[in-house]
Amino acid sequence: MRIVVLAGGIGGARFLRGLKSAVPEAEITVIGNTGDDIHLFGLKVCPDLDTVMYTLGGGIHEEQGWGRAGETFAVKEELAAYGVGPEWFGLGDRDFATHIVRTQMLGAGYPLSAVTEALCARWRPGVRLLPMSDDRVETHVMIDDPEGGEGARKAVHFQEYWVRLHASVAAHAIVPVGAETAKPAPGVLEAVSGADVILFPPSNPVVSVGTILGVPGIREAVAASSAPVVGLSPIVGGAPVRGMADKVLEAVGVEATAAAVARHYGSGLIDGWLVDSVDTDAVAEVEAAGIRCRAVPLMMTDLDATAAMAREALALAEEVRG
Repeated sequence: MRIVVLAGGIGGARFLRGLKSAVPEAEITVIGNTGDDIHLFGLKVCPDLDTVMYTLGGGIHEEQGWGRAGETFAVKEELAAYGVGPEWFGLGDRDFATHIVRTQMLGAGYPLSAVTEALCARWRPGVRLLPMSDDRVETHVMIDDPEGGEGARKAVHFQEYWVRLHASVAAHAIVPVGAETAKPAPGVLEAVSGADVILFPPSNPVVSVGTILGVPGIREAVAASSAPVVGLSPIVGGAPVRGMADKVLEAVGVEATAAAVARHYGSGLIDGWLVDSVDTDAVAEVEAAGIRCRAVPLMMTDLDATAAMAREALALAEEVRG
């Protein structure tokens, strides 16, 4: 079975771990979000790609869900001593090594897809990890600018909005800078067209899965695929399981409910949708929108629970396939 997964960071990575456990024989291709990428200290940082790579490769900080296990922060402390920022983004010493290697390879002319493949040769995540694009795409968030006078707004990098500001201010718009001119990375469209199943894990539907779909050609390829497309709701009981999906959904005019997110993707894109057992009332609403829906437990409390979620998604895909 050839499965394609459009994945963000923590939620996508943890779901992938369960998917691998559920169908160890499957050939899994992950199309990773690069809209969260940021340049820091002269280095190219790819948080979502690295979270998938570290999680599936056994190097993730399990409690955080991001960064390396056994991390130290000597370099960060030295940079701060020199007065070099930003101090709000905590790169650890082990993590720095990944970004140095990536930046050196990019500087030598290798595309991000080739660099990601080279990094995965060390971590052996057990999936084929593809960036959504080799081109630079960075998500920005429009927020109020109190220093600019009444009604003034400014754009900040998504990482600043989430890590420094903790999504504590309203997001007025989400702008994936560069997406409109980006091209899918080599292998992305081929993986989608050759898939037996396409899954949207419980990643952020706006700044993770949504950003991937924003690269010209990817949404169209998913919509045109003969494979069933099944998503898992990141909203449980009217709130995101983690992260700030409610804030960015509001920015694009979507209510933070399991049914609203399904309608946001639409029946032209997804065929099936899983909601959590607490959202059983949403099933009829989603099915009225032309999307097959089932209510099952969607909390990734451990590997077994996550594998059960993955099996439910694959079962719904088979049901849709008929």
